[in-house]
Amino acid sequence: MASNRHLGRIVALQTLYEYEFRTQSEDTKLDLNEVLGRNIERYQEAIDDKEFVSELVKGVIEHMNDLDAKLQPMAPGWPLDQIARIDRNVLRMGLYELLHRAETVPPKVVINEAVELAKAFGADNSSKFINGVLGTAYRTLVQAEDEKDAAATT
Repeated sequence: MASNRHLGRIVALQTLYEYEFRTQSEDTKLDLNEVLGRNIERYQEAIDDKEFVSELVKGVIEHMNDLDAKLQPMAPGWPLDQIARIDRNVLRMGLYELLHRAETVPPKVVINEAVELAKAFGADNSSKFINGVLGTAYRTLVQAEDEKDAAATT
């Protein structure tokens, strides 16, 4: 199952990219379930864990404002709306997994997968940017929260 999660993340990225593009274009016929279903259907045979893809896409969209608010301070020289749409969605997916799927996906895997997506679909320096931002997010948001929780229980 885990071996095709990379493909699942690619499908999730495609879906989020199309969703954001069509939302910004004020497409009145946009239906997230239709876009997600169409994209999953293309890889029906190869994706075993379709629920993972659906949960990732819907989770990112549900938490998008919070994710964006948390990402912005991590890349202060780059307003989020000036970051390439692919990179922005890779960052959102990575941060969503770090914050909301930590019990099922190790942080190193999340960051590595995001870097691989950036290498495949982003610009030349996207992977370094993604790695830096998500590394900072992990240290400042995830580890800091874990340390705070550990201190509270002792």
